[in-house]
Amino acid sequence: MLNLIKSIALTLAIVIGFATGPASADTVASGTFTGASDHITTGAVDVIKNADGSHTIVLGADFSLDGAPDPRVGLGKDGKYNGDTDSGLLGSLTGAQSFVIPAGVDVSDFNEVYIWCEKFSVPLGVAKLN
Repeated sequence: MLNLIKSIALTLAIVIGFATGPASADTVASGTFTGASDHITTGAVDVIKNADGSHTIVLGADFSLDGAPDPRVGLGKDGKYNGDTDSGLLGSLTGAQSFVIPAGVDVSDFNEVYIWCEKFSVPLGVAKLN
């Protein structure tokens, strides 16, 4: 429940940040999810650079996952998920959600956003970033 509250608060902060102007947050990369490991994962994703220099993964309102145990959000590169980028448990199987990328992670080192099943160590969806 605490993660859900944090996710809602972060989403509101991002929305408010967008409303105040582009100086507060910038989209540094975007992509669209494709399902993996026989799962259906769809929707848009953005990686946002916040005014304080931190980064946030923002799943679009059109995001959808067909279901899985322990779905996590993180980054990867060239088809390989990096567990050190785990940004949290997916709060809902559908809709807009935000996840703060752990401090110390250089987002420029990655070119994919993952929905990752920690329990079975398989990707559920991957979005190539551009």
